[in-house]
Amino acid sequence: MHTPSYPGKPRRGDRVAVVSPSAGLPEIFPLPYELGLRRLREDFGLIPVEYPTTRTMGSSPADRARDLHSAFADPDIAAVICSIGGDDQLTVLAHLDRDLLKANPKPFFGYSDATNMLAFLWDLGIVGYHGGAIMTEFGRAGAMHPLTAESLRAALFTSGPYELRPATAYTDVDRPWDDPETFASEPPMTPCPSGWTWHNADRVVEGVSWGGCLEIVSWLLMADRAIRPAEEHEGGVLFFETSEEMPSATEVYRILRCMGERGLLRRFGGVMVGRARGWSLERRTAPEERVAYARDQREAVLRAFAEYNDDALIVFDVDFGHTDPKLVIPYGGRIRLDGPARTITVSY
Repeated sequence: MHTPSYPGKPRRGDRVAVVSPSAGLPEIFPLPYELGLRRLREDFGLIPVEYPTTRTMGSSPADRARDLHSAFADPDIAAVICSIGGDDQLTVLAHLDRDLLKANPKPFFGYSDATNMLAFLWDLGIVGYHGGAIMTEFGRAGAMHPLTAESLRAALFTSGPYELRPATAYTDVDRPWDDPETFASEPPMTPCPSGWTWHNADRVVEGVSWGGCLEIVSWLLMADRAIRPAEEHEGGVLFFETSEEMPSATEVYRILRCMGERGLLRRFGGVMVGRARGWSLERRTAPEERVAYARDQREAVLRAFAEYNDDALIVFDVDFGHTDPKLVIPYGGRIRLDGPARTITVSY
């Protein structure tokens, strides 16, 4: 099994890089970005360091890669945090210097399109962190969600086991980032009907994690970037979630089917599935539609695993990815799924 190692952690007072390896959305939406930077400084005690493309839309892949190289190579930078995701970080990977990154391992935080960089670091043997973007988690309206903040502090500053806790309420509905009124209050939350949903939960599975945003994983597989042979995932824990683009249940099934045909799905002993996001600015669904979307996605996942790995332990509705709150998941770190105890423990 491929087993990445954990890079050293920052301490309060350290400088951390804030980068935009996908979209330079801080240029367009400064309100959540500046709020996120302020919380990074005042609440977490870290000093943000920006780079030429951090606030610049339309930067070339080579320029974004150059910023990543500068951040990782600088001995005074203790961690690297994404401003937000996007949709073309895949094009940055070809410009990355593998030797430079491998010689200068650092904690890297991001999700969504940052799945590209997380998978790239995983391939180099470096544990990364799925979660913790500046504009979404740090820059959340009103206040950071307590579960998010607690998880982020643990991932940033500590090492060792951390038990995740299920949320009692969540949201997947956005409010406009260009309206100051958005940031005057926390987003309205919807009570969770139950905690996590377990399948084949008669055992304990512990292994090295891999996955991320499912759509990005499918792009990596199509482009054959940062992908190792299927057997190197033997005994691991797959984790995935879907984005605000809301892929249909059919598309989710087809992606998983392709992963099954590639021999990937049968390698994982355990699976964590993020809470499905069923609302977007382009598709403003009613509450009952969101419930149906999540139900259909769950059925698609179960169908794929029934065909390719019917013995896998699966946990649904874990709070990571594109809903709020967002727990940090170590990418390449160890995850323990305890079915009988109904607990999830990650190692930061």
